[in-house]
Amino acid sequence: MSYFVTGATGFIGGFFVEQLVARPGKIHLLVREGSEHKLEALKQRLPASAWERVVAVKGDITLPNLGLSAEQLEQLSAHVEHFYHFAAVYDMAADEASQVMANVNGTLNAVQAAKVLDVKCFHHISSVAVSGLFKGTFREDMFEEAENLSHPYFRTKHDSEKIVREKCSVPYRIYRPGAVIGHSRTGEIDKIDGPYYSFKVIQKIRDVFPKWIPLVGMETGLNNLVPVDFVVKAIDHLSHLDGQDGGCFHITDNDHYSVGQMMNIFAEAAHAPKFTLRFDPKIFNFVPSILKDILAKLPPVKRLRATLLERFGMPESATVFMKYETRYDNKKTRQLLEGSGISVPKLASYAPQVWDYWERNLDPDLFIDRTLEGQVADRLVLITGASAGIGKATAIRLAAAGARVVLTARSEDKLQVVREEIEAAGGKAYSYCCDVSDLESCDSLVAQVEKDLGHVDILINNAGRSIRRSVDLAYDRFHDFERTMQLNYFGALRLILRVLPGMTEQRRGHVINISSLGVLSNPPRFSAYVASKSALEGFSRCAASEFSDKNIHFTNINMPLVRTEMIAPTKIYEYAPALEVDEAIDLVVDAIINKRHRVATGMGVFMSFAGAVFPKFLEIFNNATYRMFPDSVPTQGKPGDTKPEALETTSEQVAMATLMKGIHF
Repeated sequence: MSYFVTGATGFIGGFFVEQLVARPGKIHLLVREGSEHKLEALKQRLPASAWERVVAVKGDITLPNLGLSAEQLEQLSAHVEHFYHFAAVYDMAADEASQVMANVNGTLNAVQAAKVLDVKCFHHISSVAVSGLFKGTFREDMFEEAENLSHPYFRTKHDSEKIVREKCSVPYRIYRPGAVIGHSRTGEIDKIDGPYYSFKVIQKIRDVFPKWIPLVGMETGLNNLVPVDFVVKAIDHLSHLDGQDGGCFHITDNDHYSVGQMMNIFAEAAHAPKFTLRFDPKIFNFVPSILKDILAKLPPVKRLRATLLERFGMPESATVFMKYETRYDNKKTRQLLEGSGISVPKLASYAPQVWDYWERNLDPDLFIDRTLEGQVADRLVLITGASAGIGKATAIRLAAAGARVVLTARSEDKLQVVREEIEAAGGKAYSYCCDVSDLESCDSLVAQVEKDLGHVDILINNAGRSIRRSVDLAYDRFHDFERTMQLNYFGALRLILRVLPGMTEQRRGHVINISSLGVLSNPPRFSAYVASKSALEGFSRCAASEFSDKNIHFTNINMPLVRTEMIAPTKIYEYAPALEVDEAIDLVVDAIINKRHRVATGMGVFMSFAGAVFPKFLEIFNNATYRMFPDSVPTQGKPGDTKPEALETTSEQVAMATLMKGIHF
């Protein structure tokens, strides 16, 4: 026998060729110009002994007679007996024009070529999608009964099968696979589609909740999933049986899974929590349809829906799967496969392989550029407090990654040293003097930077002031709270408000606030400092909601104790474990790359949890540390007392500081 296969370099077609080479005879593969590399990749998967039997034929399904010349058609007509038409668009998210071109026009051209070649049988690989949203059981002998074909994928698959039924002048057979997913042994698949759109949801749930937590989900829809290896084995077997011309075969699973059942099977494979309580949206059928339509069209509802779909990488068109209520009868196909050893495995038996292949090879997060260079190259980054400490180190790291760094601080001399160091290493840096506590200075800074260099892409609010003083020592020092708030909150806020218009205009931006672990742990003696940082965080959380749809991100970094000049006056910190500056910069890099709302150390996450779940415990704990550690001598404000702070510490203080690394005491 000899064969002609379209779509052989595609997913299902490629696996079918692997199956077909076990039979004797030449296999002619239609290959579009520019896809030769796909053919070579396919050949590498085939036994070397089969290569000489695989012949490439250049053509295109979108052209009459597949773009084959009269000479090519004449040569092939003497050799081809079976014509397998796999080429099609198998993508719910594809645009309608491309689906019509490939699925409808492509099938018409294939049928015409099959007539010229005078093949013994034309094998059309259709899909269960020809049923549309038929309610009930769709049998193998049904076609015209299809319902609701408004979706382009349903309609074009239905129209292409109609062409075969009405215009194919040679004997034909039609195969309707269910939703084809990865290989049952390896999990291999070529792209994300169909049920794979739910995988990101499962993964995000797994990353947040432990496996034992019961979840609430939906029971809607019916899914019929089949592994690609079962599909190609079934087509190969059915296509070589005698007396089956004109037949239509449902290559489907006997079991149909609701969305809830399907997600639970893959949740088990992913070691994620399951949806223990599942409800069917039909329980809301008592709500008038007109009211549901009105609610669905409300801008906030549409925006929320679009945001959720975008967050999980699911196209709007894929939500049609939740409306499926069709069951596919495959009685005839099962009878013909009986005794062949070909049967569809239970989904739960190969779901782990499918999940593993997706997570290792197709998870969209794998294709995000997570290098610092990819995020900041040629971006304009404005860093306050860049003359020393965290600000200086951040500027050097980002400039080395290709960023155009704008250095700001009060000291021109110190800024010049940093700028020269960056330029000597081949980076780009620009220095501007600015006192962030002076609001007019902030306005002038942004105006001048935008005039000289363009809009700011990333703003890093690093400049800050910290005061370690008990409240009962600050009754007459209201100015401490004013000056701390002026720099840490109002100054940073002024810069944010000035750079946001430019970020909005270019629909890209990132505001990073160097906040404090104290916002999560509420340490005593830092009421002025923590209040100012909390205010900045509160503003940023609110603003993030307003600018979410403009691709502008806000990140608060809850920085722990870092060994910089800021903590030097507090001599007791010489004994306390603290992050080195390079470790602190890693948190900034994490914020730039991953754009999380909050970046914190493990201790920060723990203190946040403790404060939310056990607030009284955290209050008592903080009070104990307050009594354990004294106020520093300068903050006690004793007139005429200029002696340096003593360095003696108790073993209890050292133990506590070591245990609570990074906490301010």
